[in-house]
Amino acid sequence: MSAVRRGQGAEGGGPVMGPEQLLAFGDAVFAIAITLLVLDVGVPEGLAPSDLGDALHDALPDVGAYVLSFAVIGLMWLAQHALFSSIARLDAWLLYLYLTLLAVIAGLPFPTRLISEYGDTAAATVIYAGAIAAASSLMTAMSLRLVRRPALAEPGIPRESLIRGVQEGLVMTAVFAASMPLAFVSPVLAQVSWLVAVPLRIWLSRRSATGSSPA
Repeated sequence: MSAVRRGQGAEGGGPVMGPEQLLAFGDAVFAIAITLLVLDVGVPEGLAPSDLGDALHDALPDVGAYVLSFAVIGLMWLAQHALFSSIARLDAWLLYLYLTLLAVIAGLPFPTRLISEYGDTAAATVIYAGAIAAASSLMTAMSLRLVRRPALAEPGIPRESLIRGVQEGLVMTAVFAASMPLAFVSPVLAQVSWLVAVPLRIWLSRRSATGSSPA
């Protein structure tokens, strides 16, 4: 497949979107997705002062789902910027993988709404975990593409750095994918298991740093 250099067109053709333009488009999608999350957080209008406390209590699941999805989307936004800092050229695989990733990110407000209203059900938990696992796997596939096609990466980017991106993506994918069958046993336990991704990524980062330090 032909590759697209930064700021240049495809071979033998007209103008195409380079990495910077594609990243700017992606930033807009991430920003819209995060904005849509907060639209589901609120309380009914015209409440009596005595009912406000109960309404705020009822809104807690919405707030929790918003915070969770904000954190997930925020981490993926940071990850995509780290990934694009390593991309010198685009090929069709990177382009299609990224557009699919953006489609998943744009749709995250829907599973977020499900997890806020039906968080105690296996169906809502599986749909939410599946969406995050899909997004993580797409990001991982982009990192893996750079590992397999080093010519697409920026010159001087260590191969170990690209491999680390693949490993971190696999951790996120594995944690959320593993929670899906667990949700049929206990949705709450499945949701708690998502927290495992945090210490695993910290351990992986420390392991990578130790492995790359001079003896």
